[in-house]
Amino acid sequence: MRKGIATLPLHWGKAPRWLFEEMKKLSLGLMEAMLVEYPPVKILENLSDPFWFQSLGCILGFDWHSSGLTTTTMGALKEAFKKLDGDIYICGGKGKTSLKTPDEIRQVGYKKSIDVNSLIYTSKMTAKVDNSALQDGYSIYHHTIIFTSKGHWSVVQQGMNEKNRMARRYHWFSNSLKDYTCEPHKGIITDGFTDPLNMVSVDSAGAREVSAELAAEYPEKTLTELKKIRELKLPSRHYIIGSDLNLNKLKKPLELAFKRQPENFEALLGIKGVGPATIRSLALIGELLYGEKPSFKDPARYSFAHGGKDGIPYPVDRENYTRSILYLKKAVSMAKVGDSRKLKLLKRLALIDNDINIELKGKGGKYGK
Repeated sequence: MRKGIATLPLHWGKAPRWLFEEMKKLSLGLMEAMLVEYPPVKILENLSDPFWFQSLGCILGFDWHSSGLTTTTMGALKEAFKKLDGDIYICGGKGKTSLKTPDEIRQVGYKKSIDVNSLIYTSKMTAKVDNSALQDGYSIYHHTIIFTSKGHWSVVQQGMNEKNRMARRYHWFSNSLKDYTCEPHKGIITDGFTDPLNMVSVDSAGAREVSAELAAEYPEKTLTELKKIRELKLPSRHYIIGSDLNLNKLKKPLELAFKRQPENFEALLGIKGVGPATIRSLALIGELLYGEKPSFKDPARYSFAHGGKDGIPYPVDRENYTRSILYLKKAVSMAKVGDSRKLKLLKRLALIDNDINIELKGKGGKYGK
């Protein structure tokens, strides 16, 4: 996958109502056109690519560098897919709406007569990983899962760091996932880099294993060993003393985990009540007692067509925006009756644009400009 960096500063406020209505129409046209050419899983794969997603948001006319691009783009797509018979469903959203994700998934399962238990698990586990197993200072406030009746899925969720006023977007894709707790992401896009506790790094394999083993031990045994610790010095960016581990607060989640006897780190992470503080404590205990060090490496590694809502890089051209929607509608209508000339023209234009970008990049130009 291509790698790059995008700055996503937090923007307060929301898109004008008229623009969001236009975004829904353009989203509908774009997705309908894609479904003529590609299977649903291809759309999910594209949405799991941070750069493709960013470009889509720019085409829809939202802020070319804003955190709001994620929430509004997903909102527009969610409305668009409600009107399409494309076997693609979007559940979740921003804030309190994200908490309704399991119920929304169940509703789709009931309507389509499909087993959605694995999708509900995926929704919960991806959120738990990015909130607790990867502690990078960004709290998840937007969570969406996109899936098909055949079990393919993609997750797009975003975290906020109010201190540096930056956002971080996390992308997941079922076809590239091998393990929920070891290098699981398709991509993470941010500009606010940190020194996180990264328990999903390949370098944290030992720390994950010992954390699960500690959780399955008698809590009193672990707490007794911790009371013997006076001081621990880690690299200069981390300095932790034994008193920083709140034994009273740790006792309850340890007892809870002990009752469940988690067989591995994923099972530990899935226990209700086991959150960032518990995972961090277990990681530190694992290093203190067994020398298994967790990773502290950050895993995170365009405007464009229609302008932005705040006039950046220029105001949204409403006439051109409407023209784009009408063109897509006509192209899709023609393709459905066997005339795909307009869609083929769009594909040729995309190839030409890609060649130009590659040439500019090779000459030292700014990629994507």
